Amino acid sequence: MYYDNFGFGDGFFGGMPPFFAVFFVIVLGLILMVFLRAIFHSVKNKRSPMLTVPACVVCKRQNTWGGSGNSSAHTSYYATFEVESGDRMELEVDGDQIGYLAEGDSGKLTFRGTEFISFERN
Repeated sequence: MYYDNFGFGDGFFGGMPPFFAVFFVIVLGLILMVFLRAIFHSVKNKRSPMLTVPACVVCKRQNTWGGSGNSSAHTSYYATFEVESGDRMELEVDGDQIGYLAEGDSGKLTFRGTEFISFERN
């Protein structure tokens, strides 16, 4: 077989053309990278201290993706908070909590790393 010259003949890929074997390895690597990045992000947030600071809601936005064919649409909600120092941070907020935030609200923001915990209005 022609592909035996490339070492793909009788091994794991069973005579698969080299292009498909390389494509398979790249896709598997990308999936692994996304999985490891999510774990790293979660561990980093869990190790961060939980902070409560005075903050103001600057703006809210949503990101919707999917929803074509037989798949359902998914929506992520984000709120941008400005703290006393003037720094701003955008945090992902659960859909059931985003409705309680209004632009211009001030209060106490509780967060851990990049994870939104709660916001109590003054």
